[in-house]
Amino acid sequence: MYRKNAWEKYQDNLNEVMDFAEDYKKFISFGKTERLVVKESVELLEKAGYKNADKVESLKAGDKVYFVNKNKNICAFVVGKKPLLEGLRILGAHIDSPRLDLKESPIYEKNGFALGDTHYYGGVKKYQYVTIPLALHGVVCKKDGTVVEIHIGEKEDDPVVGITDLLIHLSADQMAKPLGKAIEGENLDISLGSIPLKDKDAKAYVLDLLEKQYGIEEEDFISAEIEVVPAGPARDYGLDRSMVAGYGHDDRVCAYTSLKALLDTEKPEYTACCILVDKEEIGSVGATGAHSLFFENAIAQLAKLLGLADPLYTARLVMQASKMLSSDVSAGFDPLYAGVNDPKNAAYFGQGLVFNKYTGSRGKSGSNDANPEYYAFIRKTMDDAKVNWQSSELGRVDQGGGGTIAYILGNYNMNVIDAGIAVLNMHAPMEIVSKVDVYEAYRGYKAFLLAK
Repeated sequence: MYRKNAWEKYQDNLNEVMDFAEDYKKFISFGKTERLVVKESVELLEKAGYKNADKVESLKAGDKVYFVNKNKNICAFVVGKKPLLEGLRILGAHIDSPRLDLKESPIYEKNGFALGDTHYYGGVKKYQYVTIPLALHGVVCKKDGTVVEIHIGEKEDDPVVGITDLLIHLSADQMAKPLGKAIEGENLDISLGSIPLKDKDAKAYVLDLLEKQYGIEEEDFISAEIEVVPAGPARDYGLDRSMVAGYGHDDRVCAYTSLKALLDTEKPEYTACCILVDKEEIGSVGATGAHSLFFENAIAQLAKLLGLADPLYTARLVMQASKMLSSDVSAGFDPLYAGVNDPKNAAYFGQGLVFNKYTGSRGKSGSNDANPEYYAFIRKTMDDAKVNWQSSELGRVDQGGGGTIAYILGNYNMNVIDAGIAVLNMHAPMEIVSKVDVYEAYRGYKAFLLAK
């Protein structure tokens, strides 16, 4: 099934692909932040019979548990028939996406406008954020322990916010600047309002609204986490409805397909796992990133619940014996910008799940570079399950590059390879994926979890 158009085998049953995409669109339209993805994942897991590991005293083959870390990453397991020491089958994706974050002291007044000061997160072409509708999602944590959720801009009757741009009539100087300098990061500030509060200003009016609606004060923003993201739901893209346009395909498209594959896996030979992590877009750092010990600790707790001695040491042995797909997206071949790719080694829409033996940049810097023995196992697994798949690199040598969480898990002496979905407009407010690639990724991930 290598390098074949996947649509061909669904010509008589397009609904199989289209129906799967409808559920994915709902998932990504709701999951605009890491916290929302975790919340949605917990609901799906519990509906499928998974239990919070903190409420479980012991485990046996067939049992299903999940672990949540600081509301921003999650991992779930189906205990397999084989001993845990024979390793896991792991699907790992990240659930953070490039965005704007409100600063700790965000709201200020300028020339009659109330504005919100932001700091961009992850790799963003800054000019893409101006003049589009934006929404606010996050939490405000008050000193008394109260956590206030903020969701503004998604409902039809909600207001939206946005970043203004200079009108073309007065932009001669701006348009003479290089693309990367035309919009400065410090100027990515959102408009919040323009009505003054009685004898005060527009900032006072906005703060008064927030106090009345949410019970929060200006100082509470110091302990807040408010993300500014594109407003609106994911939509069908193309007259043939073959694609999905939306925010956050990187990497929530792989997160959803990985989670769904686990949810649909029953009684696996090897313990099956899906882990969804935070902070990949800024280096996988911090307590909720892939560099965190959360995953290792979760496996240790799993070992303890299975009655194994020395759980922490066991966890290291389990990870070394495991096989993993680092479920992350790949750069789709764009005919309008064909020159940045080696066409023989590019990811094409409609050809299914994408494998990247290595990522990194220039001389493979920062890559995992999977062993060929493991790649051969993956090829057989996909072909046996009749999954359409393709191989790819991240563009021409020296053109650029990128990284994933693969090398981090590879540090445990684990077999890991990147496996994801081709994306156009990657790291833009509106990214695009092919519905058939999404479905083939789900099928490929499930085949991997069940592989012997």
